[in-house]
Amino acid sequence: MGNLGTVSLGQSGGRRVPPTRVCFDTPMKIENTPVAVRRRTEDDLGACVRLLREVHEHDGYPVSWPERPASWITPPTFLGAWVAELDGRVVGHAGLAGPRPGDGAPVQWSLRTGAGVEATAMVNRLYVSPSARGHGIGALLLAKAVEAAREHGLHPVLDVAAHDAAATALYERLGWELLATVGQEWGPHGLVAVRTYAAPSGVSPRPAPAAARSS
Repeated sequence: MGNLGTVSLGQSGGRRVPPTRVCFDTPMKIENTPVAVRRRTEDDLGACVRLLREVHEHDGYPVSWPERPASWITPPTFLGAWVAELDGRVVGHAGLAGPRPGDGAPVQWSLRTGAGVEATAMVNRLYVSPSARGHGIGALLLAKAVEAAREHGLHPVLDVAAHDAAATALYERLGWELLATVGQEWGPHGLVAVRTYAAPSGVSPRPAPAAARSS
């Protein structure tokens, strides 16, 4: 696995990625806040890379800085990506991709359900600016990726480093199911414990009103 990471919502996270293409143009807004989530465009890549650098320096996510960060957030099995904007600036990012060798959650979902790994989509590259946390941005981005996966008839899954308490708390609060904890080789970082999750079946839960949540 090496250099990869899954999520950063407050602590470092870890995981793998995937690709193809999904388009969602309608902004999502948090009640009583100016946060909007929309499809990422090519013009957003610079801002997304700068945000990734900010998160890397604050949280250690990703574990190792990628040589080509724009490519890192647009992996080979790319299905789509979204950004969150707050007061006109990009403060969050999430991606969606098809499963790749080494991803844990697609395999665990296949073992659990009997479906092939190709029936899953991996939520990845989910990170939020340290200065913009507390607005439920991670939950909004996650909901958008889940919506996109289901539009394509795929079940959303993800991997996250077991030590990332902030990310695992978010997933479990939103009803994601822990499939298993597995070991993944992350290159020079050695064997890392990774928790694999699947989104709840049926309609995905929407984020709670801003006053009722913290992230």
